[in-house]
Amino acid sequence: MFNENTTKPCYILLISIHGLIRGRDLELGRDADTGGQTKYVVELAKALALRPNVERVDLVTRRIVDDAVDADYGAPTESLGENVQIVRIEAGPDGYIPKEELWSHLDVFTDRLFAWLHDQPRLPDIIHTHYADAGYVGVRLSNLTGLPLIHTGHSLGRDKYRRFLALGMTIEEIEQRYHMPQRINAEEDTLSNADLVITSTNNEIEDQYELYDCYTRDKMAVIPPGVDLEQFHPPYSGGENIEFREVLNKFLKLPDKPIILALSRPDERKNIVTLLEAYGQSPRLQELANLVIVAGNRDDIRELSEGAKDVLTELLLVVDCYELYGCVALPKHHTSSEVADIYRLAAASKGVFVNPALTEPFGLTLLEAAASGLPLVATENGGPVDIIGNCQNGLLVNPLDGSAIADALLRILENSTLWEQYSQNGLKNVAKFYSWDAHAQAYLRKIQPLLQHEPSSKPTPPPKAGSYRKRAIFTSIDNTLLGDAEGLSQFVQVVRQHRREFLFGIATGRRFDSALKLFKTHNIPTPDILITSLGTEIYYPPQLTADVAWNHHIRHGWTPQVLRDIIAPLPGLTPQPRSEQSRFKVSYYYDANIAPPLEEILTLLRQQELLANTTLSFGQYLDFVPARASKGQALRYVAKQWNIPLDRVLVSGGSGGDEDMLRGNTLGVVIANRHREELSSLTNTERVYFAEGAHAWGILEAIKHYDFFNL
Repeated sequence: MFNENTTKPCYILLISIHGLIRGRDLELGRDADTGGQTKYVVELAKALALRPNVERVDLVTRRIVDDAVDADYGAPTESLGENVQIVRIEAGPDGYIPKEELWSHLDVFTDRLFAWLHDQPRLPDIIHTHYADAGYVGVRLSNLTGLPLIHTGHSLGRDKYRRFLALGMTIEEIEQRYHMPQRINAEEDTLSNADLVITSTNNEIEDQYELYDCYTRDKMAVIPPGVDLEQFHPPYSGGENIEFREVLNKFLKLPDKPIILALSRPDERKNIVTLLEAYGQSPRLQELANLVIVAGNRDDIRELSEGAKDVLTELLLVVDCYELYGCVALPKHHTSSEVADIYRLAAASKGVFVNPALTEPFGLTLLEAAASGLPLVATENGGPVDIIGNCQNGLLVNPLDGSAIADALLRILENSTLWEQYSQNGLKNVAKFYSWDAHAQAYLRKIQPLLQHEPSSKPTPPPKAGSYRKRAIFTSIDNTLLGDAEGLSQFVQVVRQHRREFLFGIATGRRFDSALKLFKTHNIPTPDILITSLGTEIYYPPQLTADVAWNHHIRHGWTPQVLRDIIAPLPGLTPQPRSEQSRFKVSYYYDANIAPPLEEILTLLRQQELLANTTLSFGQYLDFVPARASKGQALRYVAKQWNIPLDRVLVSGGSGGDEDMLRGNTLGVVIANRHREELSSLTNTERVYFAEGAHAWGILEAIKHYDFFNL
């Protein structure tokens, strides 16, 4: 039995990267990235911190220094109360950018957050990520630290993809505008690695998560978010003076008529243009009620982002088309503190709240409206199904059917008894089913089993001889360090000349014994750190001591025989000799002419709920290692042990197996060879230099490019 007064206090790390997040005056609806998720994570952090068995809550987001937004978003930390704070991590440009442009900066965000965590008195007990971008970061942090991972999707790419197609967008338009392949891959990996997935509704699971390869119902929990019942409440019986009424009076000829209220950001996915057209095509609706659309804040539509500009321009065109002047209000500004008043104003008018979104992952505005006494008309896609199902306070509609939206609104507006019934049901059931206190208690019950996770073994201490060196060079071997004898000779000379200034590391897909033979054959100095078998083994010379703690860490979820059984029937995959296999590496020759595409192999592994890192190198070597193992993860583990900042680690590679070693806060260099196209995805990535020189010449070129020895 869970008792939060007797369980060990826990430290929870929440990650929500995009949008504008702060503790006061949230700018909800400012743009497509500052919606309900930002409010959810702030309220969740506060609610969890109030529980007796929660020691600390950190909400981590991206630091933004931009004259176009408030200075609040540039503060490295912001207190939200006792033992709860927002932490802002630098990644990418200083300015505010859309979430679709964040992908190339997430590895740097991960590395800097990882470094920040290790400066804290202790590591968190739980990592909880929000949305696909944070999921990408959380998977990597979880693998590096061994901490349990919880994820909340908020919205999912596969569901958005199919709805965009239904709207007539082409695949090319969707992928170019929303970077959907990257997002969906990140979501697949997050769902594969997460220990628990928290959703707001059952409908979200059935209609969205079931679209994914790694759909596992057993690790999903429905915990509806709460609503602040002190802020959102029905109008006072004696009436109240609401200043926002004056804003609406400027638009409306008969301002005392019932208000049909829509409140969302100006995003095409919110489908408010369809709502306005439905209103414009219904003289009866226009006779009965005014339509108020509160769609973010603006000074000049021409200065908004393309998406918001398109939506607001279309709204104005529809108003003009149907001559809706005097019965439609499109206010330019509102503050977050005015939102509750806007709901009460609509409720006092005996109006209706409408959410016509193409899909609504949850629908926090529906709860706020219900708590204010407003009946609901909402999309049948997503969270509203559960909300209206629990609260019995409105009607669900097909958001693509304008006449259905109009009919539902008329049904409520023309029946005062039904209006009163829906209003009272909403007030009663929101308090019953949706409160932050209940959410926090349910949340802590669900995560309790994860708090008993296996602690990491004590790492093998590195040799003291190199402890004073605060920079490092790591390189792969084949077609990177090797391939040009003169270039190798020059590089070896640099290593010997500067040996006391940096740690020399090798990270290779080769086995330990094979790598040692190459060192002797090519007269390569013995490295200070040797990472072999694609990051599954770490050795420290001179005694070549194996890091046993690393082996203990990476064995999590590793089932090599199950993996072999899954791969065996596939054409074009032939096991490599035993000399190329190891306890934590399963290797095949890959014949691209007859083998399935790599994406199909990844899909198969996810469907079988198999955790593994999969790498295709030099176009013909397919390797599987544990999810927690890779060259990049091993390198970060070692850098932490030696206390070397990643921005002083030069990393060179030349094939697909080196990709995660090059990403992030390291000084990356892709050397010139015929396989570098496997790393073409790094072209626009921060801190990756594409050298003109081949093999060891490329490493020497990068040393000069980064002015490495003067860092």
